[in-house]
Amino acid sequence: MRSMANFVPLLKTSELPRGAKKTVFVAGKRIMVANVDGKFFAIDDSCTHAGCSLGTEGFLDGNVITCGCHGGQFDVTSGKVLALPPTADEGTYEIKIEGDSVMVAV
Repeated sequence: MRSMANFVPLLKTSELPRGAKKTVFVAGKRIMVANVDGKFFAIDDSCTHAGCSLGTEGFLDGNVITCGCHGGQFDVTSGKVLALPPTADEGTYEIKIEGDSVMVAV
């Protein structure tokens, strides 16, 4: 039997405008949350190449986050690597919106 995901609040929808991203800390994890055309996505914040923060050092263009350290790219909607040097995908987190709260499953 599958257990139900535990959703916890990350931020208010108004705190992250379209095209913005942010690093948040929740349940002992560092997560990057991004607003792509009004839809929210969450992936691990540490680049799988050298551990740089994608939320604070990265650049978001549409659904692509480029690491500010070495230029690796990931799709924020899936966590998939799009450009080297990283070779491992980012972990992803389920998001839901309740009222004006962005919630993440941990």
